[in-house]
Amino acid sequence: MSKPSENDPSSPLNRREQTFPRLDADMAGRIATYGREEYVPAGTMLFQRGQRRVDYFFIIEGCIEIYDFGEDGQPRIFNVHGPSQFTGEVDLFSERQVMVNGRTGADTHLIRVDPAGFRRMVSAEPDIGEIIMRAFILRRVGLIQSGQGGVTLAGSAHAADTVRLRSFLIRNGYPYRLLDTDVDEDTRHLIDGFGLDPTECPVVILPDRRVLRCPSTATLADELGITIELDASHVYDTTVIGAGPAGLAAAVYAASEGLDTLVLEALAPGGQAGTSSKIENYLGFPTGISGQALAGRAQVQAMKFGAHMAIARSVERMDCSSHPYRLHLDDGSVVTTRSVVIATGARYRKLVQVDYERFEGQGIHYAATAMEATLCAGEEVVVVGGGNSAGQAAVFLARTVAHVHILVRGDGLAATMSDYLVQRIAQSPRITLHSHCQIDHLDGDGYLREVGWHCTRTGVTTRRGVGSLFVMIGAEPNTAWLRDCLDLDRKGFVLTGRDADGFATPSPYATTLRGVFAVGDVRSGSVKRVASGVGEGSVVVQAIHRYLNPSPV
Repeated sequence: MSKPSENDPSSPLNRREQTFPRLDADMAGRIATYGREEYVPAGTMLFQRGQRRVDYFFIIEGCIEIYDFGEDGQPRIFNVHGPSQFTGEVDLFSERQVMVNGRTGADTHLIRVDPAGFRRMVSAEPDIGEIIMRAFILRRVGLIQSGQGGVTLAGSAHAADTVRLRSFLIRNGYPYRLLDTDVDEDTRHLIDGFGLDPTECPVVILPDRRVLRCPSTATLADELGITIELDASHVYDTTVIGAGPAGLAAAVYAASEGLDTLVLEALAPGGQAGTSSKIENYLGFPTGISGQALAGRAQVQAMKFGAHMAIARSVERMDCSSHPYRLHLDDGSVVTTRSVVIATGARYRKLVQVDYERFEGQGIHYAATAMEATLCAGEEVVVVGGGNSAGQAAVFLARTVAHVHILVRGDGLAATMSDYLVQRIAQSPRITLHSHCQIDHLDGDGYLREVGWHCTRTGVTTRRGVGSLFVMIGAEPNTAWLRDCLDLDRKGFVLTGRDADGFATPSPYATTLRGVFAVGDVRSGSVKRVASGVGEGSVVVQAIHRYLNPSPV
């Protein structure tokens, strides 16, 4: 968890009037038209952790207490909403399980708005919707920073499964508290108190004191209610597969234009861009924005317009023999949809190196976020790769590590990296570029401890005591699940713009299978940039409309 700073303008602690705003009488009157007034006795439970689709409450008189439970099982009230204030955070836009409890702290006069009425209100009352949206996002940030409403993750901070679970929680914006068994004696006592053996770690301790022993990502998502419940009998207008920038843009525009939209994402919103520490050349953000923050905002935006978001659900195969299409998911469920947007992006390429797999998650990383920066603070690190992702990682890590070594096989960075990053790397005393060099040695015990590389131009072989290796050498398309449904290029990227007979399609994003489109990094010939992915995702919705509602001849 990140700690709020006194000088951080994004911290809810420094924006309390926006986090817990008071609405005026005119707004209160308009809210009342979407719900009903009630007089509720003190101590009445209004919603509980684990419920889905809870109501929105606006307080006229009285108060509502928001609380979770401490390790002693007793309620911990951490916020009280008073007159002219309202309940809720970003889960009210989704169908996820809420993370906190709410009850009246006194006899209370309130307005109750059910989920359907809440969506109508946010859409029809933009000034109220803007205040609610900003407050909900800040409240989620506050929960993440404090760990309130979250879970406890106990295990070695450097262990592969701890890193996996921690990354999943962070990227999905779920509050947690990390207890590192390597350094915290109290954590070891806690593990003993639950009757656990250290070899069972990492474990996730839920608020009801149930323990998940090294759960899979899908199991954790189900237990926390991060994913949604899918109705096998429902037919969606369009299903977006992948929630990177292209997929999220498609979801926002499809849902905002009235299409019944489902998004399926195997891990977390953002795709590869979601792991970027800071994107500085994305239009409209002159000070830059992290990939996770950009993805989080886009996800909430899509859900605000009514898109359904199923996290930790991947497609194993598509039945394209009949229409509507049927998508078979990894949990055995089936999604039926009239159209499909393929936005599955690409998976990270790996180095061909002895012992490489042994150190994955134990020192080898594919992203440089605040979590990884904490793990290697004050140490030397190695970044392999010459693209923007590698450059952003190097610049970000140089703030906290002792030194960054960048290895590239070519002459330098100018041909593959944005100039602003090339200049920053050249000017940083904490970054050294090694050209014509490749990794040739990895060693360690349970974790990576030593990295070596050989430089062909100089003939020099180097060995360094390095425990963190960041591999950013491109990616391969996630298209194996498509099998024989549509045409791919020789590298596995989806071919678009031509139909099965070789004729040009009305949309450059149409595949060789009618009603199926591809956008973003997974599309053959696409520009691998966040902005271009967002553009493709937004434009493809026009083609979906034309397919679903063809004009009469």
